[in-house]
Amino acid sequence: MKHKILAINPGSTSTKIAIFDDQVQVFNKSIRHSTEKISSFDKIIDQYEFRKSAILGTLEEANINLQEFDAIVGRGGMLKPIQGGTYLVNDTMIDYVKEAPRGEHASNLGCVLAKELADSINKPAFIVDPVAVDEMDDLARYTGFPEIKRQSLFHALNQKAVALKAAKKLNKNYNEINLIVAHLGGGISVGAHQLGRVIDVNNALDGDGPMSPERSGGIPNGPLYKMALSGEYTLKEMQRKNYGNGGIVAYLGTNDGFEIEKMIKAGDKNALFILEVMCYQIAKEIGACSTVLKGNVDAIVITGGLAYDQFVIDFIKERVSFISKILIFPGEDEMEALAFGALRVLNNEEKYKEYL
Repeated sequence: MKHKILAINPGSTSTKIAIFDDQVQVFNKSIRHSTEKISSFDKIIDQYEFRKSAILGTLEEANINLQEFDAIVGRGGMLKPIQGGTYLVNDTMIDYVKEAPRGEHASNLGCVLAKELADSINKPAFIVDPVAVDEMDDLARYTGFPEIKRQSLFHALNQKAVALKAAKKLNKNYNEINLIVAHLGGGISVGAHQLGRVIDVNNALDGDGPMSPERSGGIPNGPLYKMALSGEYTLKEMQRKNYGNGGIVAYLGTNDGFEIEKMIKAGDKNALFILEVMCYQIAKEIGACSTVLKGNVDAIVITGGLAYDQFVIDFIKERVSFISKILIFPGEDEMEALAFGALRVLNNEEKYKEYL
């Protein structure tokens, strides 16, 4: 039996929607929102009526009836720590994102929009593998500061989606193999997947792991806290140095891979070196994950936008190919990952989970 799915992915100034007939995408639209309009709302959650109207208007323009859908799936947001999987959106989840105790983020709107629209046609609403997926072993949580524990905040949606693809390519079940998955995008997360659980992963948001095109990654503590307490920087300025203005953009003034490639081809040795630094750190993080898995690694999976860059791939391969075979899945198709998560439930391939 075929199923029709509407997938919704709210971003800071856009709302992406896609329609799938089973596994085939038949419609895709990125609805742009002006910065002025978005900034007129006090809280992220206040945007949901505006965004819902934009979605309905887009569907109407395309002559698509909401009643056609068997389910609606939204991008999961900054929820409390939960296991990976597909979750049925319920009132507990909605109440949590409205309060937003873990932070305001556009993805918090995903479950609200999905449920609002699904309830209107009496169909289920789901989210799939939100950034809050937390399957880490306790060993991985502890630091040398009893007051601070490591958190699991990473590209769970894409990591889990490509892990399933990798398992299929290996003719194995995801829950029966060990993988190291490296998501290489504006932020970078490298996860140790053991028998279907991400038992360790760097926090791609808070300055943990490799530097990325726009994030600092891990920084030596001594110079960092001296800088932070010098009085020269506000908390917000320090946060931006870590997230948004850190990493490659801090060195080269751009996080655009094409621009960096042009710089390197023009003979910019510093640009080449900084790119090598990032790749070195990624390879080092992959190596660390191999120790977490005790060397029992079925494959290293590389994904995200940077996986299109052959220089990046070759540099990393040279340092980690001794660990295991390497599989490349360039890009990140979030809409497909959302739709496929909902389809697995509708096709009874897995059971949805309850958010408690």
